[in-house]
Amino acid sequence: MTGIVPVRIVAVHGVGHSFGSDVSDEALEELRAQRASLWAQQLSSALHVTSDRIDLDFAYYADKLVSGPVSQGARDADVLDDPLAREMLVAWSRELGVPEEVSQGRATMPLRALSSWVARKFDLAEGNMRVFIPMLFREVAAYLRAEDAPERTAAREEVAKRIAQHQPRVVIAHSLGSVVAYEALHAHPELQPDLFLTLGSPLALPRVVFERLTPSPQPVGSALRGARPPGQTRWVNVADPGDPVAIPPGLSRFFDGVAMDHTTVISRLFRFHHATKYLQAETTAAAIAPYLDA
Repeated sequence: MTGIVPVRIVAVHGVGHSFGSDVSDEALEELRAQRASLWAQQLSSALHVTSDRIDLDFAYYADKLVSGPVSQGARDADVLDDPLAREMLVAWSRELGVPEEVSQGRATMPLRALSSWVARKFDLAEGNMRVFIPMLFREVAAYLRAEDAPERTAAREEVAKRIAQHQPRVVIAHSLGSVVAYEALHAHPELQPDLFLTLGSPLALPRVVFERLTPSPQPVGSALRGARPPGQTRWVNVADPGDPVAIPPGLSRFFDGVAMDHTTVISRLFRFHHATKYLQAETTAAAIAPYLDA
């Protein structure tokens, strides 16, 4: 009897996955394999299948990013010293509707006040938000600093290399990873997975991500529209309405070719944006299930 062929998946991580700059190549590969195993376990649990039904490769790009200028001790302070990260933070806070006196400082960004406001609005844990917000914008700024930055190219090409090697039917991209994977698929139109599944994606975030994308969104009437990945790849997006990273809601309002745009409560409190909760969500499982036996 012929065995069932597992579905091949490439997973692209979001922020907060750095293993550090001093990790050896051997250790890096071991850590990457551990993440791949963990994500496969979480998906198989959500799909109610055994782990041998999932053949998942983990596209790790965090070591390719070099953060912007940060002063001594700034990572422990209540400020973002990187001007681009600070600019992005202000744009994001305005998109959320944060009052001007909270979002706009003089020379520094008042992260304490902003974290408190966001935590109250989304019913989240304030202490965790104070850690998450600067981490998010340091990494987003590091990737989107310039269109031709070597860090951006290296991260995108690493993701493209993993997709080319693994030949997946499904590419799952979380958070900032959805930005990197989106650009990788456009840069390499020969890479055409059957499904591009974005989770907690900030692709439509104006003045932070959307206008900085490659390829650039194009004018359609009075608005800008982003392009779908090349070929026949089906694009499905899943976002928690309480996820302040996945804003504005509804990628299909800004991009062509989004086949399904799900708004689903996947978690509460700090794990509102965590990959684990998205991977274990019923909506995520429903998007992948058709490719298990096809």
